[in-house]
Amino acid sequence: MFQVRLDEKTVTTLVAEATTAPSMHNAQPWRFRFVAGERLLQLRADPDRAMPRSDPGNRALHIGCGAALFNLRVSAVHASLVPQTRLLPDPRDPLLLAAVRLAEPAEAPQEKDLWRLHPAIPQRRTSRHPFSERDIPEGVRGTLQEAAAREEAVLLFPGRWHVETLLDLVHDAESRDLLHPEVNEDVVRWTRLGSEADTAADGVPEYAFGPRKREGKAPVRDFSGRRPVADRGSTAFEHTPHLALLSTRGDGPTDWLRAGQALERVLLEGTLAGLSTSLTSHPLEDRELRLLARDPGSGVGHVQMVLRLGYGPKGPATPRRPVRDVLRIV
Repeated sequence: MFQVRLDEKTVTTLVAEATTAPSMHNAQPWRFRFVAGERLLQLRADPDRAMPRSDPGNRALHIGCGAALFNLRVSAVHASLVPQTRLLPDPRDPLLLAAVRLAEPAEAPQEKDLWRLHPAIPQRRTSRHPFSERDIPEGVRGTLQEAAAREEAVLLFPGRWHVETLLDLVHDAESRDLLHPEVNEDVVRWTRLGSEADTAADGVPEYAFGPRKREGKAPVRDFSGRRPVADRGSTAFEHTPHLALLSTRGDGPTDWLRAGQALERVLLEGTLAGLSTSLTSHPLEDRELRLLARDPGSGVGHVQMVLRLGYGPKGPATPRRPVRDVLRIV
């Protein structure tokens, strides 16, 4: 019977693809531990990469790790393995976020629908560039909503009035940053300027900031703030941005991990559909503003991420830490 070899090269490939996932300010708050004798790959949080100012409860940390977990599942299926996943498997070890047993196809059925998402893993980008005003077809929206539902989350495309409310919340978050500059400590820590951007293995390098917004309503965070960035320029962004809200029924660590998996599934589906995407957690970093981001009609669920979708430049790839820095094999 055919058996997939789980040698160091295979495990390294799985982790390398997992870590292409997005995370808040590209902090990459994850570590992996492979227990060879048990064919078990553990995903752990890296508390040194937490953001005490903007993510004091580690919600965004869990979402980023959940996105990496989804990539791991896709990569495992592509390698003809069956990822048997348990979330938060040990209550005594809160940094252990997930345990993935890499089973053989003969042991359990594969999630074969994950296979087709594999080409999107290296193609997915966060784009901080203008998108066109072109509408997103209903069929594409439905596909993205189904992707979220498959991971026990809800993707809502808000109406015009709700979009304006969300944009107001982004503006409120920006205003609060000006009044309380200490909240920008995390942004300053995780942005890379000048020569540092050329050698960085994490964070948001200046070449990924995108142009400054001269006009338009797209919610694009300006990572440079008042710091000068050469050759950046400014341009007009879309006046009618296409936004989507990713929500979960609960709001605990398990829900955040599910939200991260749903987020990455939506992003990979969007990539295959030719969409460019960016994320904003800015209005969700303040508890009061986050509550106001809910659907005003239903008022249920907890918003975990605001997505901006559209047709435009994909944006550059951002750096990733070497696998040797995040993977331990025992």
